[in-house]
Amino acid sequence: MLEKMTGAIRLARILIKFSRMTKIYSLITLILLLCNNAWAQFAKYSNEFLNIGAGARGMSMGNAQVASVTDGTAGYWNPAGLVNVKDYPQLNLMHSEYFAGIGKYDYANLVLPLKDNKRTLGLTLLRFAVDDIPNTVFLVQPDGSIDFSNITTFSSADYAFIFSLAQQAKWSKNKNISFGLNAKIIHRQAGDFARAWGFGFDAGMMVTGNRWKIGVVAKDVTTTFNAWSYNIDEQMREVFYVTQNDIPSKSTELTAPQLILGGSYNFKINKKISLLAEADFDITFDGRRNTVISFDPVSIDPKVGLELSYNSVFFVRAGINNFQKALDDKDTTNQKKIWIYQPSIGAGFKIGDVQIDYAFTNLANQSNPLYTHVFSLKVDLRDLKKKKKK
Repeated sequence: MLEKMTGAIRLARILIKFSRMTKIYSLITLILLLCNNAWAQFAKYSNEFLNIGAGARGMSMGNAQVASVTDGTAGYWNPAGLVNVKDYPQLNLMHSEYFAGIGKYDYANLVLPLKDNKRTLGLTLLRFAVDDIPNTVFLVQPDGSIDFSNITTFSSADYAFIFSLAQQAKWSKNKNISFGLNAKIIHRQAGDFARAWGFGFDAGMMVTGNRWKIGVVAKDVTTTFNAWSYNIDEQMREVFYVTQNDIPSKSTELTAPQLILGGSYNFKINKKISLLAEADFDITFDGRRNTVISFDPVSIDPKVGLELSYNSVFFVRAGINNFQKALDDKDTTNQKKIWIYQPSIGAGFKIGDVQIDYAFTNLANQSNPLYTHVFSLKVDLRDLKKKKKK
C-alpha cells in the first residue's frame, strides 16, 4: 500500500506543476485526495474502449499522437492541440469494424474556433458496440426442454461524450504553449439488463517549436467513475440461481489516472517531402501490466509513429505500439516468451478542404490476425464561415 501511495503522490506532484501554469489549484487538490483515498478501488483496464484511438491518421501511426496532432481529433488525443484549428469550424468522422463486423466503432467530432483564435471548443462522440447478441437465458425450460423461440437479441454499447476547451499562450518568440481540458460523460449499457453513467476529466499541454513539439496528457486526472445499475427481474434471478451464476448488484468502477508523454520532430527532406516522427510513453498507475517497463503500481508502454508527407497533400504512415511478452507458439514446452507488438500502416490525401485517411491496423498484435480497415474524413467548413460573415 505504501508503494501505491507513493505512486499517487508522484502523480500529484507532476499535476501540481502543470496546475501552476494553468492556475487550477482546486482541481489538483481534488486529484490528490481521490488518488490517496481510492487507489485500492481502481479497476484495471476500465473503459478500455476509450483507448482504441480516433481518426485513421492517429491509428495508422501506432496511436503516437499527443505531440503532433493538429486537427479535431486532438479532442481525443490531446485537447491542447485543438488550438491548431483556426478561423473556421472543422468536422471529423470515422468508422471501423472489428471481429469480422461484429464490433462497430464510430467517432464524430466538431471543432469550433472562437473569435479571438486563441481559444477553441470541441465536441466529440464515441461509440463502440456489439449488436444482435443472442440472449439465451430462457432457452432451456424448467423441464429440460429447449425452446428456441425464447431467444432474443440485445446490444452492448459504450458511449463517450467529450467536451473540450483549448487555449493558446505565447511562450517566447519562436515557441508557443497551449493548454486543453476535456470533460467527458460516459454511458455504457448491455441491453435492458445493465447500464452505467460516468464522468471524468482529461488535461493536456503542448509546446511547439520550429520543427519539434512536446505533448503531455493527464487522462482521468480526477479518476473517472462508472456507476453501474442492473435490472434483473425475478424470472432471470431464478435462472441465475439455478445455474449458479452471481446475481449482480449496484457497483462503482473507478478508472485510475494515466499520463502520456510524447515528442515529435519534423524532418525536412526537401521543399516538398517531409518526415514526421513521434515517440510516446503511456504511463499507467493501476498496477503491474504486461508492458516494456512494469513495476507495481506503474507501467510504461511506448508507441512510435511515422508520417511521410508529399507537399502536404499525400501522406504515408506507419506505427508500432502495444508491446507485450507472450508465449512462443513454436515452443512445444510452453516456456519461451517472445516480444509481440501491434503494427499499423496507412495513407491519406487532401483535396481542397477535404482530407480522407485510411488505416490498416490490428486490435491485438502481429501474432493474432485481427486486422481491420479504418476510414476517416476531415472537412474544413470554410463555406459555413463565409455564410456567417454574410
